[in-house]
Amino acid sequence: MRKRIFLFKTAAALALFSAVLAGCTTTTSSGKPGADDSRAEIDAGFDTTLNRLYAEVKGSRELVAKSHAILVFPRVLAAGFVVGGEYGKGTLRVKGAHGGYYRMTSASVGLQAGAQSKAVVMLFMTKDAFEKFGQSKGWTAGVDASVAVVKVGVNGEIDTTTANNPVQAFVLTNAGLMANLTLEGTKITKLEL
Repeated sequence: MRKRIFLFKTAAALALFSAVLAGCTTTTSSGKPGADDSRAEIDAGFDTTLNRLYAEVKGSRELVAKSHAILVFPRVLAAGFVVGGEYGKGTLRVKGAHGGYYRMTSASVGLQAGAQSKAVVMLFMTKDAFEKFGQSKGWTAGVDASVAVVKVGVNGEIDTTTANNPVQAFVLTNAGLMANLTLEGTKITKLEL
């Protein structure tokens, strides 16, 4: 009986969280919810996030330059009370050219309370890793590919022993670069903006 009540409360909390996020859109003259505003905000956030990464992490500019494609989510909102979720919009660039807009979502259950905002930068280091991402209808980190969160050494530079996976990621908060974090279970799907 307790399990049934817990599952019901969990489902209700996720539904409420989804409804709140869905309500955060506007309608533009194009008819698509928030299309024009979202594109401009995401594109501006892309550049701001990369510049912040370059300023905070030595060697990140060189690692980004080596990547085949880069996917930046400038603002990922995470909130939860026992049941949590994350949501953010981002843009993909392939060798400098625009490659589309994407949505990042994830859910979790456990001891948690609060909210935070972060930025996520994902680097597809190989053509093969990027092609697998591009061919999927919904790509999940840890299922479709392993995503390694890049570690920074004591000297403030990228730890080159961990920065050799086909898909690399940086996670930035207001406090700086986050370490010991996993993106497993995070689902990424293409947006029609």
